[in-house]
Amino acid sequence: MVTPMNVSYEVEQLFQPYNFELLRDMRPFLEEYWATSFLIALIYLLLTFVGHSYMKARKGFSLQGPLILWSFCLAAFSILGTLRTWGYMGTVILTGGLKQTVCFSPFIDNSIVKFWSCLFVLSKVIELGDTAFIILRKRPLIFIHWYHHSTVLVYTCFGYKTRVPAGGWFMTMNFGVHAIMYTYYTLRAAKVKSPRFLPMLITSLQILQMVMGAVVSILTYIWRQEQGCHTTTVEHSFWSSILYTTYFILFAHFFRQTYIRPKVRAKTKSQ
Repeated sequence: MVTPMNVSYEVEQLFQPYNFELLRDMRPFLEEYWATSFLIALIYLLLTFVGHSYMKARKGFSLQGPLILWSFCLAAFSILGTLRTWGYMGTVILTGGLKQTVCFSPFIDNSIVKFWSCLFVLSKVIELGDTAFIILRKRPLIFIHWYHHSTVLVYTCFGYKTRVPAGGWFMTMNFGVHAIMYTYYTLRAAKVKSPRFLPMLITSLQILQMVMGAVVSILTYIWRQEQGCHTTTVEHSFWSSILYTTYFILFAHFFRQTYIRPKVRAKTKSQ
């Protein structure tokens, strides 16, 4: 019989951590002060609207060099996170099946998971800096941008504090999408020509991420009824459902407004 502990042992034998992934665990600190994310999100929103208002009557900055460096660092971080977390999750699936990734908690204490989940939480604070570049460069600041940044920060900290196994999927999918997204941002900031379909692909992957997140949430709710399955709480299921639904609607709307409607208008004018 395959048990969570047996699978955990097999995975640890197949997927070994690097030395830097064995550094001091910051989980106790982050779990204790997870509610600080609400304050950070509030300050972020306040600075966003104040900064946006302040820059309305002023000329925007170029910031090409800083933006290239910023995007490149986040791209490199996301690529490394993708390789490590997807490698780990893939090993768990091949060893014990999909249910092992969302139903049982032994994997949460794995060195690789602890290291990258810690950095993942901290990265949600750092990524708030994306908004500063938008405001200072006087680029369009849309609702989906600041809503997504602020709510993802709080949701990530909440999931980290409650140690929900299914949160591993949220992390791995997010790493994967951001690896492509920040690579594209780096190329665009450096004015390097990239495939025209890339922005559409990124938005499509973001929508797919929401769909997959909803599927994982449904599976965890179904499997939580089974004996021995220690997964998400009702409270976490509720909030994840709310967020995934709103994210899906917003990204789908953005996709339609950005990629579909312009083509329809162009076709109508040509006729």
